[in-house]
Amino acid sequence: MASSPPGAIPPRPVRPAERYDGPPSYPVPPRWGFPHLAWRVPTAVPGTPSGWPSPVERVRVLHRNAVTILWFLTGLAVVAAGAEFWRYALLVASRTTALHAATVAFSDALEIIASLLTVVFGLLGLGATLWWLLIARAAAAEAAGQEPARSTGEVVAGVLVPGVNLVMAGSILAELEHLVLGRAPVRRPRPSRVVLAWWAAWIANEVLMLLVIGWRFKDGVQAMADSVLLTGLLNVSAAGLAALTAVLVYRLTTLLAPARTDRLRRWQVRSVKGAPAPSLRPARPAGAAR
Repeated sequence: MASSPPGAIPPRPVRPAERYDGPPSYPVPPRWGFPHLAWRVPTAVPGTPSGWPSPVERVRVLHRNAVTILWFLTGLAVVAAGAEFWRYALLVASRTTALHAATVAFSDALEIIASLLTVVFGLLGLGATLWWLLIARAAAAEAAGQEPARSTGEVVAGVLVPGVNLVMAGSILAELEHLVLGRAPVRRPRPSRVVLAWWAAWIANEVLMLLVIGWRFKDGVQAMADSVLLTGLLNVSAAGLAALTAVLVYRLTTLLAPARTDRLRRWQVRSVKGAPAPSLRPARPAGAAR
């Protein structure tokens, strides 16, 4: 075993111990400091390529927005259906008696406002649910380690194209449920009762909508009265479809991401055991300056 002879390697210099002169002092108040931001849990690890939230986290956020819009849509559709049925009752009553002008004006205003709000929230609900569907498919495929059965274009076309969506929309939701439940990809998807009920409500709503559109092209007083009644039934169908969609979105999101972040409180101290008592602040003399 070879070793260096004594004195071949110079000894390391010994640094003298630094003397503590107290806290730093500044001739003027320093202008540097920390930003006025509350501490929060970091969303990304330093050095990772991106801090974009995962698909599961995005599903949680999108499902809350979609469910809120869908329940608002349910209430508006119920009000619009009541307005249409009231107008039909007024039409029936007008055959034998004269109607008060204020009653007719209030009925018209209620029907117009409720119908417009139902259409607006219907478009918002459709967009929010479709966005949730696309992200939920990506999250479910990532969790299962598989590729989605359909492309994004096929999903959008299967939901928005009339006629095609009668068959495709239910199949897309059945495939998503099959993927969320972790079933084998070789097995054929078997939709649950909730998905089947939603599928039936979807078909009934679209058929009623086509029927209402076609009925409005007919002439005659009776055809106009029938269109009012059919519009009320369409609003009832839309309310049921929106409610079932909200339930289905909530159910699939709960299966895909069981942790409900809106019900959790992070970093909450419930009790402290075995810790020493904190030192009390000494009393300030009465004549001391603040």
